[in-house]
Amino acid sequence: MLTVEPIAAFDDNYIWLLREGGDRRVAVVDPGDADPVLARLDAEGLELAAILITHHHYDHTGGVAELQARWPGARVIAPVDSRIRDATERVADGDRVDVPGQRTPFAVWAVPGHTSTHIAYLAGDALFCGDTLFAAGCGRVFDGSFEQLAASLRRIAALPPRTRCYCAHEYTLANLGFAAWVEPHSGAVAARTESARRQRDAGRPTVPSTLAEELATNPFLRVGEPAVVAAAERFAGRPLPDDTAVFTALRRWKDERYD
Repeated sequence: MLTVEPIAAFDDNYIWLLREGGDRRVAVVDPGDADPVLARLDAEGLELAAILITHHHYDHTGGVAELQARWPGARVIAPVDSRIRDATERVADGDRVDVPGQRTPFAVWAVPGHTSTHIAYLAGDALFCGDTLFAAGCGRVFDGSFEQLAASLRRIAALPPRTRCYCAHEYTLANLGFAAWVEPHSGAVAARTESARRQRDAGRPTVPSTLAEELATNPFLRVGEPAVVAAAERFAGRPLPDDTAVFTALRRWKDERYD
């Protein structure tokens, strides 16, 4: 059975440590910083077999070279993107990745928008989604497009509600603040905010979340809900013709007025 554990990095990043059973060979997802990974693996006597990269941003790739120097046989699996220089193999939508030490295969999903080449990895009911989907939010659009990100989120939203979403940042409370702007009368948003606040006060991560939680509280996955549409149209100052237009208005609203 796949076990997933967080390794905290920087101010608010999570590097995900993946292992199965008692196997000493492990994988990590998006190691922006090598130091906390080295400390964790050394403390537990683990061997790094693979690094999974979702996109090229430095806070997701900055530790790769140092980890390769320590474990030169580790595979570095990444999207097709020349900005990721240390990859040993490139993958694209529909590919399957089998990692030494991991019995669960990883399916590669293209989820562009935050960046043009962003991918996610789906292993059973665990989705490693980088910066595409956050708990109660989504990533900004950098070199992708609003249309791409809206389509990527629709694709994720179609997964089973039990899917656990392992994003790469602890942004939950801030994202829930924006969700409350969009749906100020939502009991689900209020309850999730209180739960997330208790978790953070206790020093615990608020991620992963389940897709069911996201569908109930994440405005970027609720673009067909009348209350969300109405809020987006108030910001845009005009009727919005479809879900992509609603998503784009919400993302611009958050970018311009909240973040």
